[in-house]
Amino acid sequence: MDKTRELIKAIQDEAYSYNASSDLDRIIDSIGEAKFVLLGEASHGTSEFYTVRTELSKKLIEQKGFNCIAVEGDWPSCFKVNRFVKGYERMSSHKALQDFNRWPTWMWANEEIRHLIEWLHDFNHRTDRKSQKAGFYGIDVYSLWESMEEIIKLLEKNGSTALEAAKNAFACFEPFHRTPENYAVSAAFYGEGCEKEVAELLHKIKNKWVGAMDQEETSLNLSINSLVTANAENYYRAMVKSGPDDWNIRDHHMVSALEEISKYYGQNTKMIVWEHNTHIGDARATDMQEEGLVNVGQILREKYGEDQVFALGFGTHSGTVVAAEKWGDDIQVMEVPPAQPGSWEDALQKAGDGNKILLFTDKNRELFGDFIGHRAIGVVYNPEYEQYGNYVPTQISRRYDGFIYIEKTRALKPISSPAGIT
Repeated sequence: MDKTRELIKAIQDEAYSYNASSDLDRIIDSIGEAKFVLLGEASHGTSEFYTVRTELSKKLIEQKGFNCIAVEGDWPSCFKVNRFVKGYERMSSHKALQDFNRWPTWMWANEEIRHLIEWLHDFNHRTDRKSQKAGFYGIDVYSLWESMEEIIKLLEKNGSTALEAAKNAFACFEPFHRTPENYAVSAAFYGEGCEKEVAELLHKIKNKWVGAMDQEETSLNLSINSLVTANAENYYRAMVKSGPDDWNIRDHHMVSALEEISKYYGQNTKMIVWEHNTHIGDARATDMQEEGLVNVGQILREKYGEDQVFALGFGTHSGTVVAAEKWGDDIQVMEVPPAQPGSWEDALQKAGDGNKILLFTDKNRELFGDFIGHRAIGVVYNPEYEQYGNYVPTQISRRYDGFIYIEKTRALKPISSPAGIT
């Protein structure tokens, strides 16, 4: 029996069908007492990846006491959603999503997320949980200017002596017209950056304000926006140079943000993380390792131990997806072609019709330990050329602790014109 037939047979023996929400309960049981549950996606534009993660997140919050959901999104925009779900500010769910106005808006300004945050809002309203209500946070690094604006607003509101340093740092970035590429070139090649101003600001904030007890998470808001400012400045300087630094800075930042949120919530914090498979699946089980790249899944496993981290990958055989042909272009619904022959998704399809769930344990990991191509679709996608760059060589059972396969998927449903929502 050749390797492909062995793999298909292993899937047939080890997978179970996924047809209803109750089929997810075995995943919940397998998570055990993990502190971090990482829920992936094979694209940023597939409806089922969002809806299934929503069902899992509900179960984790209700049944296992998870405190919050952290997503691959900007902190300022997500914190507005957090204000909605925790009842800090009265608004509609549509209004809560209006700050997702930077491309790619559809990742979080979509109907699937709207249903999730409405559920979180209702859960927080009805729960008698004594600890903090369930929150919604963004842990990405891109919101340099937005985070600095938030810092200034918070310092002005609270009369902090660090306000002057914040305005000086913001003024340093202003000549670059909120264009990261302009700042990156200036800082990396001409030495005209704002590293000194950022360092001074962070020193003053850290020593005089962050960590104070407060209402409506003001200190957490200030702390994470400060972290974004420092790491985004570093990220953009690294962005124009070849090598792994910019990617690694970004994923280390995501882990630092998770740790800041965890510290704020307290010792018993348990966190759900929504990110692309390329971030949550252990990089050491892919060809990323050869390029010197690390990711959130690897860093968390190394820092906290594999028993404290449960990573769940997602994939599909065919369907439709929301994406764009080039960065910044208008989005469109694209056909996702049948998986490439010899890929992980192709083997899942050949193992039999229908959606499937696989859980990897010491008893079966070796069956799925060989390297195989595993499809990854980003916000930029061209189906005609996916065989040249959309398949990541992966040891599936070492990259993830479990896997959900949706045989035929549908495109995400973006909320139109989020910036104009009222």
